[in-house]
Amino acid sequence: MTEQTSPAERTAPGDRTGAAPGSPRPLGEIRVWPRSFADRLTAPLPGVRAMARLAREGAVRPSPEGLRDIPRLPFAPEPLPAVDARTVSLTWAGHASWVVRVGGLTVLTDPVWSRRILGTPTRITPVGVPWEDLPPIDAVVISHNHYDHLDAPTLKRLPPTTPVFVPAGLGRWFRRRRFTRVTELDWWEAAELRGVRFDFVPAHHWSKRTLTDTCRTLWGGWVLTDRHDHRVYFAGDTGYGHWFGEIGRRHPGIDLALLPIGAYAPRWWLRDVHIDPEEAVQAFQDLGAHTMVPMHWATFVLSSEPVLEPLTRVRTAWQAAGLPRDRLWDMPIGTTRVL
Repeated sequence: MTEQTSPAERTAPGDRTGAAPGSPRPLGEIRVWPRSFADRLTAPLPGVRAMARLAREGAVRPSPEGLRDIPRLPFAPEPLPAVDARTVSLTWAGHASWVVRVGGLTVLTDPVWSRRILGTPTRITPVGVPWEDLPPIDAVVISHNHYDHLDAPTLKRLPPTTPVFVPAGLGRWFRRRRFTRVTELDWWEAAELRGVRFDFVPAHHWSKRTLTDTCRTLWGGWVLTDRHDHRVYFAGDTGYGHWFGEIGRRHPGIDLALLPIGAYAPRWWLRDVHIDPEEAVQAFQDLGAHTMVPMHWATFVLSSEPVLEPLTRVRTAWQAAGLPRDRLWDMPIGTTRVL
């Protein structure tokens, strides 16, 4: 059955009132979405002048000196620990790919196990968790459709019956690839799987996968909440803005905030869609979260900052904010931390 959603429904219950999150949507619901989500942009996309400036300056990759620290990037793979349904654990596979174990489920975020993605050099650190070492995957969450977050070769490795939670408009992409348990959500909507709630929340970003599909699908982050009210916020990809405070108000008590800290230079080009390390620390404070977990760095060379700079800058910003050091989980790729 196809459900036609109104604009009011697409902004979700309580969007302008700060009300508590609404009831979960049905799993696998087939829905009709608007042709474009460009009205959700919080900043204009770059125009011809910006593209010309980028081409003129050519500052899209680090200098040879900026690449010199690749051997020093933190990489320390270890076996996944045994956990139970009351335990929350995070294992960083690299970039925005995490193995999140929450409420008895094993969830992958934006899984990219490929050595390279379209338009980028080969990854500069190996995947932190070999695919064959993964436990059975209970669910996948996708933040948006950019190639470094939505990787078709990796997803092809999963059984087509794997539950996937995706932004509005992206379900068709998965169903074409024979996934049978696809749940699409708008901002501030949620679904529930075996006692774990999956809330889709806004981000300051955009979407594009081909020359003709700019903003045809939505983008955002996820808040995963188990029966014991443990909350994990996965930001996906985002610039800085008002949504962090709103997410914190609607989802109080976030235990772990997985926030990007890389792919931010040149700043004039990427400011609206990627936070830098200082903005990540501010976003963490806006969220009111307990622990920050940096991600979206040390894996793919997507921008011009030196490869080790995101880590040094986030540590400096954290100290400058006077935050407790043990609440910054600056994890090496391949390691696990347990809540």
